[in-house]
Amino acid sequence: MNTELKEAILALEKEKNISSDTLFEAIENALMTACKNHFGKAENVKVDIDRDSFDYSCYAEKRVVATPEEVEDDLEQISLDDAVKIQKGAEVGDIVKVDINSKGFGRIATQIAKNVIMQKIREEERSVIYDYYIEKQRDIVTGIVQRNIGRNISVNLGKADGMLNEKEQVPGEHLRPTDRIKVFILEVRTTNRGPRILVSRTHPDLVRRLFEQEVAEVRDGVIEIMSIAREPGSRTKIAVRTNDPNVDPIGACVGNNGSRVNNIVDELRGEKIDIVVWDENPGNFIQNALSPANVVAVFADPEERVAKVVVPDYQLSLAIGKEGQNARLAARLTGYKIDIKNETQAKDAPGFRYEDYLDADEDEYYDEEDFEGGEYADEEYAEEAYEEGSGEYSEEAAAEEGTVFEEENADFPEEAPADAVTDTDAEDAAEGTVEAVAEDAVEAAAEEEEEELIAEEDAD
Repeated sequence: MNTELKEAILALEKEKNISSDTLFEAIENALMTACKNHFGKAENVKVDIDRDSFDYSCYAEKRVVATPEEVEDDLEQISLDDAVKIQKGAEVGDIVKVDINSKGFGRIATQIAKNVIMQKIREEERSVIYDYYIEKQRDIVTGIVQRNIGRNISVNLGKADGMLNEKEQVPGEHLRPTDRIKVFILEVRTTNRGPRILVSRTHPDLVRRLFEQEVAEVRDGVIEIMSIAREPGSRTKIAVRTNDPNVDPIGACVGNNGSRVNNIVDELRGEKIDIVVWDENPGNFIQNALSPANVVAVFADPEERVAKVVVPDYQLSLAIGKEGQNARLAARLTGYKIDIKNETQAKDAPGFRYEDYLDADEDEYYDEEDFEGGEYADEEYAEEAYEEGSGEYSEEAAAEEGTVFEEENADFPEEAPADAVTDTDAEDAAEGTVEAVAEDAVEAAAEEEEEELIAEEDAD
């Protein structure tokens, strides 16, 4: 048994995670290459390695000729007298295996054999690393920051280094060497120097994978993350739903005293996370997505993917968010273009009637086919009146924004939903003012209450 070869192959197999069959193949190719370099050709040279004893043999297959004078090529032919010494009973025309002393190769042939083996090991090692990380593509791994390469950052992922490009770095996040971070593997490429791994800290799926790690219900599929909208380093909104009516999706994601979501926030270096309930009803979903603002009414058009939202006057700034962030994230989360108006602006819009949403069910939404909506624009947002971390709201700032969100093409539809009011109500609303209609509604309610009291007294 060749113990030295056995120990070398087993060590490489364990350290580099390379199969022994690949190493045996590399040794065979190396010996073949060395023979070709030593003899000038190696078409009839064979190498056999015993997989159990790790013994190897190198030989040339030569054809037997009658006399030494007939031998034209020593590497391919052998005389009958010499063949009989190697193999008894050999006859002219037979093929005889003649051993080759590989230890007698020159320095150059030996170096070539070594280079062939090393090259094969490097190629196989790169292949193993590529196969390992290609399975982790679109997943997260833990890495250690190594060094800055220009504006990019090299991250040690364990078996290989990943590259965190500038555009995949979180704005304002300062990473130092030896920092341990979780990164999302964007892409794994094959290059001449080995696999090239691109990682990200800004991808929305980074948040998804972090929730799968922290929340067992998400990992098991009891809770599904339906959509994610993220502005890296600032705020993220995620929409979740539960497949088990006995499991609260938001409570499960938040955890006891916020333990689960706080671990994710810490990993994202303080990035705020809003968790809302996903709903098949677009109106309800948009209303949830605009939290923490209260919504009075939602007019949604599923075909055009646009929606108009009415909020209380004092909550307009809260609904829009700082520099339009809340409305922008809600639009990305729902996939709708959202136009937000306060009640005062909505009342002044053509075709708007106060009673359309005064007593409407909060879960009801209206599909508008003929309105022309305007998408919110960042440059039209006023200075934020809602302080994100504290949850405090400034009524003075809201008052200053009375004309902030007026858009030229963002008027409400002239036609209200057909089932919202009767034709008589429509004529009354067209002739009178909004205040008059509201006053009539209050008087009617008062009369109904008096009739109920009289009925109860008669019953007694």
